[in-house]
Amino acid sequence: MPDYPEQDYWISQLDKVLADIVKRFFSCPQQEARRVFHGRGQLYEGLEHLCIDWFAPVVLITAYQHIENLEVMRESITSADVCSQVSSIVIQKRFEKNAPSQLLQGAALEEVIVKENGLLFEVRPGLQQNAGLFLDMRLLREWLLENSQCRNVLNLFAYTCSLSVAALAGGARSVTNVDMSKTSMRWGERNHEHNNQDMRCVSSIPHNLFTSWGRIKQFGRYDLVIIDPPSRQRGSFDVEKNYPAVLKKLPQLCNPQAEVIATVNSPFLDADYLVALFAKHAPTSSYIDSISPAPEFADKYPQKGLKIYRFAMA
Repeated sequence: MPDYPEQDYWISQLDKVLADIVKRFFSCPQQEARRVFHGRGQLYEGLEHLCIDWFAPVVLITAYQHIENLEVMRESITSADVCSQVSSIVIQKRFEKNAPSQLLQGAALEEVIVKENGLLFEVRPGLQQNAGLFLDMRLLREWLLENSQCRNVLNLFAYTCSLSVAALAGGARSVTNVDMSKTSMRWGERNHEHNNQDMRCVSSIPHNLFTSWGRIKQFGRYDLVIIDPPSRQRGSFDVEKNYPAVLKKLPQLCNPQAEVIATVNSPFLDADYLVALFAKHAPTSSYIDSISPAPEFADKYPQKGLKIYRFAMA
């Protein structure tokens, strides 16, 4: 690579850490979707504003503040790509209104089918704030692959249904997806279809959760309930205000000894928040254990990051 002063500046600012991580990641074939660099975990001082994801063949750079010398960053990623895996590099500017994206290299790819644990997922890197697959939930999808046999699964706040795809692939008898976004529900149905799953085993409820309890009960009772809400979604859900109402419904939805997977992803709610919430609003439940976020999402303050808990109903 040519020796530009800008390159020296970029490498010195990253303390060579980022360059080494990117080089190591792309030193061998990478067939599965992964987070490459997680600056938001605050383990790399000065890089808290930067994340890099791999949605083969697209590199998605997510910036939470302005980045100087984008051309140098592009060249560094290209130089690390010794296996010629990268066809497009996109940066999404979360610090600007509506989080616009800029294509740094290659052709714009509106939709990409990526792999994870043998499953296929449709993603749209950079087209909207979320690409369609939350990579930090990878270990939960692995758990579902291994623990869904013969279960009737309810997936609340299903988004693009990646968790339901994993549950059906793990032998679930049926899944019910609930999300108020019709666009996400259609996207989720395509994810099931990408994996050749029997759509007769998939029920979709594209409505607000709090006006849909009657319909949700029609497809129950459930052996496994997944509650994976946004921390705050204007007009539909606020963790602190609305989570208790969901938990109070669990006895009406669950079979005896059903399991509940519950998540919270807010830096303002500590590790004990959900455990205390279940004790108060679902008193017949018992805490089992937690499922870690994917290790690529290591956080200096894990209690502020994604928390995934397992509970058992009586």
